[in-house]
Amino acid sequence: MQKCILVVDDDAMNLRRTKMILEKQQYGVILAESGEKALQKLAGEKIDLVLLDIEMPGMNGIETFEHMKGKYDDIPVIFLTASGYEDDVMSAIRLGAVNYLKKPFLPQDLLDRIAKEFEIK
Repeated sequence: MQKCILVVDDDAMNLRRTKMILEKQQYGVILAESGEKALQKLAGEKIDLVLLDIEMPGMNGIETFEHMKGKYDDIPVIFLTASGYEDDVMSAIRLGAVNYLKKPFLPQDLLDRIAKEFEIK
């Protein structure tokens, strides 16, 4: 059965690039350009994993993840960050993120992290 990945990023180019990488591996891909839209997609779709940008206007990735807690704890979250701030990454891991990836990332690094999470399940 095809795994479905929700990609959340405010940058349209990042969304398109990530979607292309994932679709080549036969993953289903749902895109959201904000934390608010991500929460709507989670409520209405069967999502197996979330790729979540930390730095977004409005509700950032950490806030989005906090809203997910308690409702979507069974969905692994991998944070994507262009931020050099280690505090952001450490906050995400403390909250329960399974991994993170610094942008710009190599496609194979992204696919390796995703595959690792799907092997665990």
